[in-house]
Amino acid sequence: MKIVLDDIMREKHKVALGGHVRPDGDCVGSCMGLYLYLKEQYPEVETDLYLEEVPEAFDIIEATDEVKTQINESDVYDLFICLDCGDAQRLGFSRPLFERAGETFCIDHHISNDAFADHNYIVPDASSTSELVFTLLDAGKISRSAAEALYMGIAHDTGVFQYSCTSPETMEIAAELMRKGIDSNRIIEKTYYEKTYIQNQILGRALLESMLIMDKKCIVSVIRKHSMEFFQAKPSDLEGIVSQLRQTKGVEVAIFLHEIAPQKFKVSLRSKEQIDVSEIAQYYGGGGHVRAAGVIMEGSSHDVINNITARIALQMKPESEQDVPS
Repeated sequence: MKIVLDDIMREKHKVALGGHVRPDGDCVGSCMGLYLYLKEQYPEVETDLYLEEVPEAFDIIEATDEVKTQINESDVYDLFICLDCGDAQRLGFSRPLFERAGETFCIDHHISNDAFADHNYIVPDASSTSELVFTLLDAGKISRSAAEALYMGIAHDTGVFQYSCTSPETMEIAAELMRKGIDSNRIIEKTYYEKTYIQNQILGRALLESMLIMDKKCIVSVIRKHSMEFFQAKPSDLEGIVSQLRQTKGVEVAIFLHEIAPQKFKVSLRSKEQIDVSEIAQYYGGGGHVRAAGVIMEGSSHDVINNITARIALQMKPESEQDVPS
């Protein structure tokens, strides 16, 4: 059954939106795009948006200063819309609002999503959650500000329209958003390519200390807490490192470990053509997409890398079997 936004919003007086912890470009883009649209098209509805601290680079999107980073335990919403979340736990601090809401709605494109809300719009083949948000809206009523947010989200999750998730429909939606008069070049430059000095320093450390393993088919790098403290870096400053590692010639899989506590790592996985990293992440309790996934794992960095590469090896074809027609 097709989801109709007007039906979801009917008789709602108080609505909350929330995205995943450590919000990235698609999370911020989809949340802000829908938030701005609801504020403009449903002015009679009290609408709030909950996210962890929005990375500074995304401040060019209108109304990011309205994002709430804390919840009031007494707040109860008629509807909670979660975006870009594979499960409720990924909502982080706003999860209690989701659990107390009269009704819940999830918009997502993670293949690991098991449809945990009352209403679910989950399309794993979509390029991004921002693309899915666009399909729910009346295109003629999308403002320039909302279009900027959605365009940013699509651009980020497609690697600026380079990844395999970019479909003809994705490009057509991007074109529709561009026709709203947005400065697409500025959005991409300021939110995707431009890096701070600290971001470049921490990227340099990650590249310098990276290693090729598994017959040079896999590249791995680890950033520890003491390095983050030395560079005065925030988790958002690590955005894009694993994608840069993935670009290494001859590499099929990139593994990036960020130490978030002693013996605890946030693991980001990216692959090119052969390995389904979502399957590996799900095996260890994480999730994501076929070519981009993540998971939190405990143990030494060596233990984590050994466990991840053992699952990669199960999918890795021998050279004699590669590129052979079935």
